[in-house]
Amino acid sequence: MRVLGIDPGLRTTGFGVLDVDGPRLRYVASGVIQTRDADQGDLPARLKVLFDGIGELTARYRPQVAAVEIVFVNVNPQATLLLGQARGACVTALVAGDLPVAEYTALQMKKAVAGHGRADKAQVQAMVQRLLQLPASPRPDAADALGLAITHAHAGEALARLQAAGQARRTSGMYRQTR
Repeated sequence: MRVLGIDPGLRTTGFGVLDVDGPRLRYVASGVIQTRDADQGDLPARLKVLFDGIGELTARYRPQVAAVEIVFVNVNPQATLLLGQARGACVTALVAGDLPVAEYTALQMKKAVAGHGRADKAQVQAMVQRLLQLPASPRPDAADALGLAITHAHAGEALARLQAAGQARRTSGMYRQTR
């Protein structure tokens, strides 16, 4: 299975691509999409750069699934809203490419990669480098995106089994849906 991890950001969106074969992870690619060439005051143009960039990644690497970081609410509401719009552009591009999208918080990713939710950027970078046996540490945004792909590689199979079991129960009549 090929997983595309996305760490959304309005200025810099990180991406990481992994091939997953059971417990084995193989690094394919990573990098960033930057919106610095678009006019910083032109939000729609910057969102289009992200949308088009994600579309190019899905066409080039042909992932079967994407893992995207869930936006957290920070102290600055305006920054949170802008980040949410960047994330929306990324998720929309993925869905437009017919990719299933899994979502993880930064805390979940840090726990999966570094073993604890308070890991800093340098710790995530070091663990991603170690887990993927990379010759150098990836830049922070790319490391976070690779971390999301690793998180999905580890958690995705278990989540899929849980979803399938839940679906089987709903269709077998064990649960009654209410509206």
